[in-house]
This record gives sequence, C-alpha cells and structure tokens, in this order.
Amino acid sequence: MANMISDETIAYVGILAKLELSGEEKERAKKDMGEMLDYMDQLNELDTSGTEPMSHAFFMQNVFRKDVVTNGDGSKDTLANAPEKKDGGIKAPKTIG
Repeated sequence: MANMISDETIAYVGILAKLELSGEEKERAKKDMGEMLDYMDQLNELDTSGTEPMSHAFFMQNVFRKDVVTNGDGSKDTLANAPEKKDGGIKAPKTIG
C-alpha cells in the first residue's frame, strides 16, 4: 500500500463527516482510504488519451417534446366548485398574521 493515510487526515475526515470513530474504526478507515487511493493511482496509469470524457457509462439523451396543452387547464371546472372566488382564483381565509 503506497498511500499511507495519517491519523490527522482520518481525524479531519471524521470531523467533516461528523463521525465519532473508535481507535479500531480509525485504523480500518485509514486502511480503506489507502486502498481506495491506491486503486485511483492504478486507474491513473491507464492510457486514456484516445478516450472521450463522459458523464455516464451508457449513452443517454434527453427526449424533449413540445409542451402542448391538449385538455385545457380545467380552471373553470375547478372554480365552479369553489365556495368563494376572487380574481379568477379560489378565495381562502388568511392563515398567516
């Protein structure tokens, strides 16, 4: 394991993550973080010069459609059931002082 994580780094990460770790948990976290960094170093050795950057492993494309109202907004029907109406809306009692 080439990446050695210091006790100070683990303590700082614990503060950031709001974790209280026991001594055994700190040692396990140091080992795990070191292994993750070693793996990242291994990935950095790969030649990716001919690879286009991507944000997802699968090709994804948003499918957009026109936002067309096909059945109306129903406001007249809604207002027909309102006990009180005001300015094209439902009048309700004031709830905040």
